[in-house]
Amino acid sequence: MRLPGMTPNLVPVRVGVILPFTSSVAGTRALAQSMLKAAELAMFDSGNPNILLMTADEGNGGVAAAQAAQQLLSQGAEIIVGPLFGPSVQAVAPIARDRGVPVLAFSTEKSVAGNGAYLLSFMPQNEVRRVVSYAAANGHHQFAALVPQTAYGNVAEAALQDSVKAVQGTVVDVEHFAPDAGSVATPSSAVAKSGADAILIAQGGTLLRAIGPTLSLEGVTKDKVKLLGTGLWDDDRTLSREAALEGSWYAAPAPNADAGFVNKYRTTYGAAPAQLASLAYDAVSLVALLAQGPAYHRYTAAALNDPNGFSGVNGIFRFQPDGTSERGLAVLEMTSAGPVVVSPAPTTFQKPGA
Repeated sequence: MRLPGMTPNLVPVRVGVILPFTSSVAGTRALAQSMLKAAELAMFDSGNPNILLMTADEGNGGVAAAQAAQQLLSQGAEIIVGPLFGPSVQAVAPIARDRGVPVLAFSTEKSVAGNGAYLLSFMPQNEVRRVVSYAAANGHHQFAALVPQTAYGNVAEAALQDSVKAVQGTVVDVEHFAPDAGSVATPSSAVAKSGADAILIAQGGTLLRAIGPTLSLEGVTKDKVKLLGTGLWDDDRTLSREAALEGSWYAAPAPNADAGFVNKYRTTYGAAPAQLASLAYDAVSLVALLAQGPAYHRYTAAALNDPNGFSGVNGIFRFQPDGTSERGLAVLEMTSAGPVVVSPAPTTFQKPGA
């Protein structure tokens, strides 16, 4: 199959895109369409006329995702972008691996990464590691946490343990709460009495707004205890003038890093992109960047695991040997005027003097 403008006698770069276009959830279907539009935008922005996007439906995962992979591989896909959800990645990855085709997926489930499956996603582990490292560098060594009884909470707790160990700190307490506002008082009281000088709150939205004042009532003051957050905090509705969070730190992409992408998407499609659409843009941009070389030998493990990483919509990123991604994140401090960068996002993975 050839398209107008393709270079004669050159094998096109066939890119399979697997997304949940017919999901039973309307919001998920809308996200899939926005991610596809972002992928198409990246293809046009690359200026490479020899890239061919081929789509297949993830559906609700499982069998549908596996069938999508088989369809795209039969059509000659040499790299797969997507799918979105962990169970779908689990279904797709072994089929693609049998053909030597890498998968650039969008799941945050670390367990589905590796062996040719790369997670180009916003991993909570990166955010926890970044903010804990910054806190330790600024004199905080006794850590506690408030985490929801959810899959995200489990990931954040494990990341806290690993990150605190790496900075030779101590985790003095971890309190769990059910994901509803009426359940935060008791665990907040317990963590306030733990003796911690830094408390990670792995929660955003309404619950975060409830936790902040509760901790204040329990005697947690910003001159004694630093509150720490993840990317869930990076939400204007959450952070607008919440006095109890002033002085807190959280890790997230540099503010407005995605402004260029958002404006270009809005100009092209007449609407703002979905929050995760930038990941699809980055995936296809990476495909285009590595498109040189012989067909079916372009997307090697060595190329994808370049330790120098790549530049994306939200900053630099690179893949780890286990298939997860590492991102260059900023640390922001909450002030009465809103978040302010206190530690800029790195622009390179190279160590100073290296």
